[in-house]
Amino acid sequence: MSKTLRIAIVDDEPDMRESISQWLVLSGFNTVTYASAEDALKEIGSDWPGVVISDIRMPGMDGMAFLKRLMSIDSALPVIMITGHGDVPMAVEAMRMGAMDFMEKPFKPDRMTELAKKATQTRRMTLDNRALRRDLSEGQQVMSKLVGQSAAMERLREDILDLGQADGHVLIDGETGTGKTLVAHALHAVGPRASKKFVPIACAAFDPEQLGARLFGPMEEGIPAVEEARGGTLCLEDIEALPDALQARLLGFIADQGSPAETRIIAISNARGDGRRPEDLLRPDLFYRLSALQITVPPLRARGEDILALFTRMTEQFADEYGCEPPQVNAQEAAQLLQAPWPGNVRQLINVAERAVLQNRRGSGSITSLLMTEGDEDQAQATTTEGKPLKEYVESFEKMLIDNTMRRHKGSIAAVMDELCLPRRTLNEKMAKYGLSRGDYL
Repeated sequence: MSKTLRIAIVDDEPDMRESISQWLVLSGFNTVTYASAEDALKEIGSDWPGVVISDIRMPGMDGMAFLKRLMSIDSALPVIMITGHGDVPMAVEAMRMGAMDFMEKPFKPDRMTELAKKATQTRRMTLDNRALRRDLSEGQQVMSKLVGQSAAMERLREDILDLGQADGHVLIDGETGTGKTLVAHALHAVGPRASKKFVPIACAAFDPEQLGARLFGPMEEGIPAVEEARGGTLCLEDIEALPDALQARLLGFIADQGSPAETRIIAISNARGDGRRPEDLLRPDLFYRLSALQITVPPLRARGEDILALFTRMTEQFADEYGCEPPQVNAQEAAQLLQAPWPGNVRQLINVAERAVLQNRRGSGSITSLLMTEGDEDQAQATTTEGKPLKEYVESFEKMLIDNTMRRHKGSIAAVMDELCLPRRTLNEKMAKYGLSRGDYL
């Protein structure tokens, strides 16, 4: 019998409370007793980890009023009512109100055990389903932030879903600003540890002594990260900043966990973006432990039309935040956005998008001027090393234009046809080609 769920026994008679509790404890249950409904309500909330057995006739708040309050707190909470002689009609009414079952005094202990077992099994299933829905919801929310339909992003999402279910430690690398921390959160959110803690530590933010204490203790306040993350995920950002002595301690921690590891480690490296390799900056035995599973987050310049989709999404968000209209991107600006090298990747694009919105609010400036002032001018004017056919630029701009116009007119086909001077059939064909659905804009 599970020891994690509890049975709350609510009865104003001490002898009755204790006898029920003693029998259920002998039957393998955990119990907690309350002398009144008011006392029980101080502790029983919507996700209370257990079930309730309550007498109907009690001074103050009686069992029926208590049941009504419990059902308003959590309608799926199993409640078993205890009835005296002649209270059966009242017990039937209680079941109509949401009680799971009732026991009539004097009740048989085996009957009580049977009902308690049924109630705790039902409660466990309810709580597990709720936790699963929360985990799935969180996972979907995090995954939805990984915007883009390019082949590179499709592969990244597939890798996250696959590796999220695995037990091994993960090394995430890629250029600065590509979203490696978001990928780490997504790996945790879609995996079996989603309901456990995700503990991020920025290794480069501490000196060696502080970092050692934060990771392994002792700490003046709180608990070290390896204990805080136990059973969940420990995310080590800038893993290459971990001093040799702490690399050895981390290796020992990993070895002591055995397999499968109780705590998963996700290491994030920025080394490759600096022209270095994480395997050259970590001791080999630690590198091979951490890189059992590996994800390289693609740079923005390799994501094609995702650049326009991201820019549109960011400008709309900033426009909403600043209370103004987002800038309209023309064909030349779209081509420049697609051709820019984006050394700062998504982080740089977000900065450009915010500045574009602020410029548009003032009625001055252009996206071209922003790209020219982002970093080195020669670099800003350069095109990506991956030459693309003109057809790809045209299609990316066309898709962005239809998407923006549909958003602005909230899915009104007639308004979009009129603004873009397109016949209905041509618009339908292009929307089908680019995977755009009118229902997404209503």
